Amino acid sequence: MRVVHVASEVFPFSRSGGLGDVLGVLPEVLAAQETETTVVSPWYGSLAGQPEELWRGSLPELTGGPAPIPELRLGQIVQGGVRYLFLGLPEFDRPGLYFEDDVYRFCMFGRAVLPALRHLDALPDVLHGHDWQAGLVVAHANLAGIKTVFSIHNLQYQGRWNMEEGSHWTGLPEWTLGPDALEFHGDLNLMKAGLTFADAVTTVSPTYAREITTPEYGEGLQGLLVRLTREGRLSGILNGLDQERWDPRTDPDVPAYGDPAGKAAATAVLRAEFGLDDAPILATVSRLADQKGIDLLIEALPTLIQDWNVVVLGGGDPLLSAALSGWAQHPRVAFAQGLNEPLAHRIYAGADAFAMPSRFEPCGLSQMISMRYGTLPVVRLTGGLVDTVPADIGFRFANATPEALAQACAEARAEFDRPEAWRARMERGMALDFSWQGPARQYLALYRKLGP
Repeated sequence: MRVVHVASEVFPFSRSGGLGDVLGVLPEVLAAQETETTVVSPWYGSLAGQPEELWRGSLPELTGGPAPIPELRLGQIVQGGVRYLFLGLPEFDRPGLYFEDDVYRFCMFGRAVLPALRHLDALPDVLHGHDWQAGLVVAHANLAGIKTVFSIHNLQYQGRWNMEEGSHWTGLPEWTLGPDALEFHGDLNLMKAGLTFADAVTTVSPTYAREITTPEYGEGLQGLLVRLTREGRLSGILNGLDQERWDPRTDPDVPAYGDPAGKAAATAVLRAEFGLDDAPILATVSRLADQKGIDLLIEALPTLIQDWNVVVLGGGDPLLSAALSGWAQHPRVAFAQGLNEPLAHRIYAGADAFAMPSRFEPCGLSQMISMRYGTLPVVRLTGGLVDTVPADIGFRFANATPEALAQACAEARAEFDRPEAWRARMERGMALDFSWQGPARQYLALYRKLGP
């Protein structure tokens, strides 16, 4: 079976978060299961890698209309049994991944994917689009008679633009621009394009698939998602984890260990790096965003620092960053701003507990990583955190409040003072299997159900 994934980022060539991580592993696992797998992603000006240029020129179906694409280029990197195709458009020839004009950029990208695949004689049996940036590709593929899967990685980001301007960018028939398809409260909505036109819709955990059918989590699209559920078109498939990349036994960024006893060396390294005292270490590695509940963590700090050192790595909201920078003057608080993968590895390995007070969490990888490194998660009961953190390993709380987070951390601190009980939790967490093999089998079964 020939499957093409379309996504805005793919590790290790481009990455801003969990979407890139998923596309860095899932296609290779599928390719090992007798699936001819291709990934199509933008050829960013800052792409980490040098694709072999296959072709450069214009395609007749893209040069007409109100938003013509005069020229594009196609590049290729083959590794791990997967063909990675990079689509170069002028709109992407700049450093960085995402910008304010992304709806326009990904409309151009979405129009160009199928013509480019057709030019290479590489049209798929199933096209699998990921998040709103691939929503328009899914719509075009559906209209071309290609079976499609659309995956929601985060429903909050939908790719909206005013319809008057955006309707000229899609290359779709006029009938698709109404309220039964792409229109959403007067706007063009590329997430809705993927939801409406896909033969099957998945999201990245079973609990999140249920949550998004409610007003609290549905981001205004819950009515459509309820209908998809009734039609049997919406399901949740839990993300896996790259267990080779995240393995304390072989991780080059930390002192190697394979059991709780060996973790002490990693903790000592982290403690020395930030000049922390001998209190246990509570950490988080996260985007600084409302979704992640970082404001709850900041509000709880006066209580938390009585029992914990607190280490935070992340970037995003400048107000949250400023607040954390201020708190970092306290000897029990450390804050490192931005993306720093080696430091992230040292934090996962060296911390004792890991806080994830998310308001919503489609799946989350940090809690899986932390358990693999023997770091016990303190999580809010939402989305993938429900599906991945057992009560006999982590510490769970229901309400998105600083008080509830502080109470769960107090419970964790009390357990930390019972070394045998804490060690037993660590052992259970380190033994969990979060590999991609199971999720890949579920995706493959879905493709076979749709495909020829």
